[in-house]
Amino acid sequence: MHLDVHVLRDFYYRTSLGRAVQKGVRDQVVALWGETRGMTVAGYGFAVPLLRPFLADAARVIGLMPGPQGVMHWPADGPNHSLLTDEARWPLANDSVDRLVMLHGLETSDHPAALLDEAHRVLAPQGRALIIVPSRTGFWARRDATPFGFGRPYSRGQIERLLIDCAFVPSGHASALFFPPSERGFWIRSARTLESLGRRWAPERLGGVLMVEAIRRDAAPTRPGLKAEARRPLAVLEGVPQGTAHPAWMQQPNLRCRR
Repeated sequence: MHLDVHVLRDFYYRTSLGRAVQKGVRDQVVALWGETRGMTVAGYGFAVPLLRPFLADAARVIGLMPGPQGVMHWPADGPNHSLLTDEARWPLANDSVDRLVMLHGLETSDHPAALLDEAHRVLAPQGRALIIVPSRTGFWARRDATPFGFGRPYSRGQIERLLIDCAFVPSGHASALFFPPSERGFWIRSARTLESLGRRWAPERLGGVLMVEAIRRDAAPTRPGLKAEARRPLAVLEGVPQGTAHPAWMQQPNLRCRR
């Protein structure tokens, strides 16, 4: 079950707890990826809170939002970089994405294997995907007052097996959200300290989210998946009258879908 985009927006941008979550998870993403100058960076689900640090240097930043969730203009203070898409048919060319992050995407997907097949298609051979899901053993998955209380939580073994089945090779992992899912001022003020201590000393199972990084295997998945004709990238601007303003990411060269 996908949450509505307005619910996710309000949590991340209009609550103290959501801003603390954004900071804790985003710091981990930046630490894992480092330099992205000249790269294409994409996020699927509601990953846009994690993408802002890459707007300055990446060649393209694209926020893919699934149809059942809905889409919003992002960033609010600049040209739009987000679009609405089917979870298994993204309007991106094969091998076109250098860095891909999923947040609030896999755990709420009705077809997680098909979703990962599409991620496999668009990821470049040397690209890296970062899958962020609620941890089965963390406190955050047990409280439905936050977006991490919805969908299917995973253990690290479960998410790694799923990635392997979909022709990915897990290459690293981390955890985040070691502070409790509480709006109380004490916990919000302590969030940064608890995150730092948790990453250094706490067992992985105490984190609220799992972050598993993976690279693409050269061989395509061998298990049944979407038919080849269903995997053709969507022509996202098909039918749009000439002269209509394109999203900001479409104004960059070399991002046209291959048919």
